[in-house]
Amino acid sequence: MSDIHELTVTVDLRDGLSEQQLAELRWHLGLGPWPGRLTVVTDFPCVVVDDDGVPRIENEPRPLLAGGGPARRTTGALCSALVARDGLPGGGWALTSRTEIHPDEAEEIGALLRWHVHDTRRQADGTVRLGHYRACEDPAPSPLEVRDGRVGLAETLLPRSR
Repeated sequence: MSDIHELTVTVDLRDGLSEQQLAELRWHLGLGPWPGRLTVVTDFPCVVVDDDGVPRIENEPRPLLAGGGPARRTTGALCSALVARDGLPGGGWALTSRTEIHPDEAEEIGALLRWHVHDTRRQADGTVRLGHYRACEDPAPSPLEVRDGRVGLAETLLPRSR
């Protein structure tokens, strides 16, 4: 199985995001510049090898949903959008993103996605559907959901944020 997965997110976010939070979200979507500081997802562990050949973990922030242009491993285009839901029930923001991710990024992406999710699409069991996730060779995607504060596939939840 491939180490690249397609992630498609279509979700509404609650109203009341601060300008700092919006700037951070735009950066993660590839729609804005570095926000100066991060408040939602703050840990981006990356193993690097120093000059002596010793591996160590460093924090290397990177946008999580900022794919753009043609997909490299899946098909179609990678893109993101964030628009205000002015005048619509619940207000807030509409977010759509299609990107390719490595499963090692699932924890950070889960933390970003469960943040400020609007419950307009809440199902009877309390689950809110976020979009879909699939390995590039799988013909059909699996639903991606938030349930009890955890992001996961309909069958198996992704790990909680650290």
